[in-house]
Amino acid sequence: MNDITGGSPFEKTATLAATPLGRIERVTGGDAEVRLDPQLLELMSRDGDSTVAMAGEIGSMLRMMVAGRCVIASVHNLGSEGGEITARIAFLGEGVIDGEGHVADFRRGVTRYPLPGTPVHAVSSIDTMAIFSAGNVPHIEIGTVHPTNSTRAALLVDAMLGKHFALLGSTGTGKSTATALILHRICQMAPAGHIVMIDPHGEYDAAFAEVGASYNVTNLAMPYWLMNFEEHCEVLLTTTGAERQTDADILAKCMLAARQKNRAADSVARITVDSPIPYVLSDLTNIIQTEMGKLDKASNSAPYLRLKHKIEEIRSDPRYHFMFSGMLVGDSMKSFIKRIFRLPAEGKPISVIDVSGVPSEITSVVVAVLARCVFDYAIWARGQAQHPILLVCEEAHRYVPSDRSTNNGPVRKILERIAKEGRKYGVSLGLVTQRPSDLAEGVLSQCGTIIAMRLNNERDQAFVRAAMPEGARGFLDSIPALRNREAIICGEGVSIPIRVAFDDLADGLRPASNDPVFSDLWRCAGDEDALVEHVIGRWRNQGR
Repeated sequence: MNDITGGSPFEKTATLAATPLGRIERVTGGDAEVRLDPQLLELMSRDGDSTVAMAGEIGSMLRMMVAGRCVIASVHNLGSEGGEITARIAFLGEGVIDGEGHVADFRRGVTRYPLPGTPVHAVSSIDTMAIFSAGNVPHIEIGTVHPTNSTRAALLVDAMLGKHFALLGSTGTGKSTATALILHRICQMAPAGHIVMIDPHGEYDAAFAEVGASYNVTNLAMPYWLMNFEEHCEVLLTTTGAERQTDADILAKCMLAARQKNRAADSVARITVDSPIPYVLSDLTNIIQTEMGKLDKASNSAPYLRLKHKIEEIRSDPRYHFMFSGMLVGDSMKSFIKRIFRLPAEGKPISVIDVSGVPSEITSVVVAVLARCVFDYAIWARGQAQHPILLVCEEAHRYVPSDRSTNNGPVRKILERIAKEGRKYGVSLGLVTQRPSDLAEGVLSQCGTIIAMRLNNERDQAFVRAAMPEGARGFLDSIPALRNREAIICGEGVSIPIRVAFDDLADGLRPASNDPVFSDLWRCAGDEDALVEHVIGRWRNQGR
C-alpha cells in the first residue's frame, strides 16, 4: 500500500479518496454487497474532511467506476466476516469524474451496474456538493446534508409542491419548527405566493407575523352560506339513520328556497343547494316554519322542529359568531377569497388560520369549507391566470383519519380529493402529523415528498416504511436514531434520499410550541390570585 500519511491535508484527502476501500462482492437490482478494509477505514476516520472520515459508516456514501460513469451508493447495513467488514449499499445515481477527480453532472438512477470485483472509493465533501447541488432548478435550502458540515440540503420547490408533501415526526422532535422553516424559505423565495395554513393549536401566528396574515375566531368572518349541503348537514343535523335522511331532505328543500330568495340568484342560471349564494338564516327558519304549517298532522312536525331549534341555538351561541353572525349575510365571497388566499399577496404570502378557538364540534367543518374553497376556486379558475395555492394541514390525522376510524365527514372527502386531483388544478397539499399510522394510507401515498423526522412508535415507523419509495429503504432504519431537528427526506423534492440537519430559526420566526420547563416554572411563586382571576376571565369570555 502507498504511503498516505504525509503531505498536506488536501493531498491526503485526495490520495485517500483515490485509494480503494474494498470491492463489490454481489450485486442485485437495487443494492450490492461490499467487502471493506478495516485498516483503511480506521485511517480515513482521522481525515480532516468529515465526509471522508465517515466512509464506510451507516449513511455514508461510496463511489465506483462503471463503464466510464461514476456510480454513487449509500451504506445502510454493516457486518463482519473473516476480519473484513461487509456492507450493503443502495445505488443512488451516477455522474462523471471531472478533470480534478471529483464527481460532476450527477443524476438520479443507474444505467449500468458494477460487476463483482469492482473497487469502491470514499466520497469527499466536494463530491457531495456536486451530488446534492440543485443547480439552476428553483429550490430552497433548509439545512446541511449528513454527514457533511457544509453541503447544503435543497428542496426542489416545483417538484415538491407539484406532487404534495408530508412532514412526519413524533412530538418534541422539532416538527413545528421544521414546518415553519420550510414555509419561511418558500415565502422568501416567492413573496407573491399563496399559502393557506390550518393551525389547530395557535402556534404559528407569531412565527409568520411579518410575512403573513393571521385569522382566528375574532377576525375570520367566514360566511355560513359558503358551506355546501353536506357541510350544512354536518352542522345542523343531530339525528342518525332514517331520521337523518328525512331531516336532510327537508333541509335541502328549504335551503334551496332560501338561496333562491337572494338577489344574487337572479344572475345565476342554475341554483343548487351547493351553490355559494348568500341566504338569511331567518329566511331559512321561516321557510321551515311555513313547510311545517302545510303538514296534515302535527305528529310529523318533529324533523322541522329539530332543524329550527338547531338553527336558533347556533345563532344565539356566541362561540359560532365568527361564522353565523348576522353581519355575514352580505355577498362577501370576493373579499373573503382575496383575504384568505392572499390575492394579492403584497409581500405576505401566507394565511395562518388559527382554529383553536373554533368549537370542537364544527372544527372539521370549518377546515372542510376552507379546503373546499381552495379546491373549488382552482377548478373554476382553470383557463384563467393561474394562482397555485399551497394548503398546509397541521395535525392532519385529525382530518384524514385512517380507515380504522369512523370519521368519514366532508373534510376527509375534500382532502382526499385534493391529494388525488389537486396537482391538475394547481393545488398543493402539505400534511404535517405526529401519527402517520392514524393517517389515511391513500392520502399519504399521494405525497410525492416525505420528510420523516424521528418516530418513536413502531407502528408509525412501519407505516412510513411502506410509504417510502424503494430507493429510500436504506435510510429508514435510521429514523428512530435521528436527533431533534433532523430528518430523512425522499421523493420528488430531492434529487436523491438525504438525511438533513435543519437550519436554526431565529426566535421571532419560530412557532409557539416550546414545552414548559417544569423544573424552572415550579420554582416561581407569587401573585397567584391575580393570575387565576385573569385566567378565569379569559376562560369565561372564551377569548385570549
